[in-house]
Amino acid sequence: MKTLGKKIRLLRHQKGWSQEDVAKRLDISIPAFSKIETGITDINLSRLEQISNLFEMSVVQLLTFNDTEQQEKYNSDLEVVSKKLKEREAEVIELQKKIIELFEEIRAAKKATA
Repeated sequence: MKTLGKKIRLLRHQKGWSQEDVAKRLDISIPAFSKIETGITDINLSRLEQISNLFEMSVVQLLTFNDTEQQEKYNSDLEVVSKKLKEREAEVIELQKKIIELFEEIRAAKKATA
């Protein structure tokens, strides 16, 4: 059950939900939900259905959900976003250089007219 708890925790993190958020949605206490995630509490079928519905998947999908595949997908997405961020940073640096050059031109022009 610890593996299932880890899957539930990963899904919760992907949604950006706290344990409190999920506990409220499941109408259980936060400690009860924490015990589900840590594998201390075994999950009965009705609770399993409730959790799978919460994450918009079937019970089979929840049980067979492979967190390593999901992690690889998110790592891939992270690489794409990181690349785009680096490109934007390079653009910002180029714009900063242009601003400095223009400022120096303006300052030089003011000195020449003074």
